[in-house]
Amino acid sequence: MNVHMQEQTKYHGAGISEAKAFVLSLHGRNHSPDIILEIADRIGLDGVHYAAPQAFQNSWYPERFMEPIEKNEPFLTYSLEVCRRQLQQWTENGVPTEKIVLMGFSQGACLAAEYAIRNPERYGGLLIFTGALIGPEGTKWADRGSFEGTSVFLGTSDEDEWIPVERVHETEAIFIKRGAQTDKRIYKGMGHLVNDDEIDAARSLLKGIINAESDNSMLMGSKNLND
Repeated sequence: MNVHMQEQTKYHGAGISEAKAFVLSLHGRNHSPDIILEIADRIGLDGVHYAAPQAFQNSWYPERFMEPIEKNEPFLTYSLEVCRRQLQQWTENGVPTEKIVLMGFSQGACLAAEYAIRNPERYGGLLIFTGALIGPEGTKWADRGSFEGTSVFLGTSDEDEWIPVERVHETEAIFIKRGAQTDKRIYKGMGHLVNDDEIDAARSLLKGIINAESDNSMLMGSKNLND
């Protein structure tokens, strides 16, 4: 039984029918959906629908993210399934992946990155706040698929106690190899948090999706008038 699937998902922001961007929001270890949704409030954009699932006992997997994968199973697999189910719910209701953003902080950011690398395609973007790909030193991630220019933001401290900056550099390199466009920002002496510059980057990424949707709507309206 997938214990994470027994928990509730919290929804925030625009309704599905009105939304122009959709954000899977993954909280950190010992956090709750309310905490990751504080980031949504700080971003402060209309037209964005957020889905924030709750992890069983507030953690997506038990050990640190660079432990051997088997030490975090079956919870890592359960967590990836939560991501898959939410994205499937959206896409089956007509939402293209180009409008979907994967966002997470800390453990949730690691989960977002790991889901994406295992399921590469053209997303609206990734917002990886103090996180990186999961697995011990020397892990080789499958070299398949392409992100087709997906924007990937990676922000972290140069001295975070949970996420070694070297793994963030490695994560960026792997995403670039898979066809992503990355924006990596390393903040000197930053605590384990999401700073205002990262919020600005997130807002800019989401505005790009919203504006693209508005431009497409205007183009379709103009085409209909000319038909």
